[in-house]
Amino acid sequence: MLSIDPKSIPTPKLHAYLQSSVGPRPIAFASTIDKDGTPNLSPFSFFNVFSANPPILIFSPSRRVRDNTIKHTLINAELNREVVINVVNYALVQQASLSSTEYGAGVNEFEKAGLTMLASDIVKPFRVAESPVQFECKVNEIISLGTEGGAGNLIICEVVKLHIDESILDENGVIDQHKIDLVSRLGGNWYNRSSEGLFEVEKPLTTLGIGVDAIPQHVKDSGIFDGNDLGKLGNTEMLPTEEEIDIFVKKDFGIKAVLSADDSEKQYRLAKEYLDNNDVQNAWRVLLSKKEF
Repeated sequence: MLSIDPKSIPTPKLHAYLQSSVGPRPIAFASTIDKDGTPNLSPFSFFNVFSANPPILIFSPSRRVRDNTIKHTLINAELNREVVINVVNYALVQQASLSSTEYGAGVNEFEKAGLTMLASDIVKPFRVAESPVQFECKVNEIISLGTEGGAGNLIICEVVKLHIDESILDENGVIDQHKIDLVSRLGGNWYNRSSEGLFEVEKPLTTLGIGVDAIPQHVKDSGIFDGNDLGKLGNTEMLPTEEEIDIFVKKDFGIKAVLSADDSEKQYRLAKEYLDNNDVQNAWRVLLSKKEF
């Protein structure tokens, strides 16, 4: 048995042990607005429900371990005392992950993640239209748990209105756990899909993805790619160069045949195959290839 004094190991290592052993954890996809009214959106897995009367949700944006700075969500919650907590299901997990990218202040993560802003009824922050359940909340209290990197900040939220997509309800009006298809977080890159088990999502925290808003409109309008596909494409930091695309086309008979046929749908579907195999760079090479015959 490995026995550890928490104070004897570096915080990043302790953080990893905690995240890998306490899970799966539900995800609070938190929407706030800044002092200028710009929307902010970010997922947090230190989250759960703690009371039904009153209805209380608590999530915790921790201070960053690497530099002890605080997150925009915490700043906005302290300022406006309002937040919308959206649940994350499998259909939007890649976009939720992309929204955790460390974009600068004033950047709208709804746009970067390719998600739809939906006006709330009571609070000012927007809801995520794609989320199957959305909780409009007032912030009752914020409790700081420390001043060093890795310290949490408990944001205690009272639900003032909730919205449920009727498509996830069963014949009795109860949420069907198969239909809602929730996902949760574990350690590292690992997630859990309630209906199927473990899967991985590459962390975007060390890169600055181009965002779904930078994907060509014809790709988004093709009807071939779902939200998770767009999230993967948007999590690319750099697009392949023309030289890399040329080399790829010369070596890949499949893309040559598609380009020769001048069939856009086949080109999209080939890119989709690469995405399904988590080969994002080759998916981009297919999408950016042009007919040159």
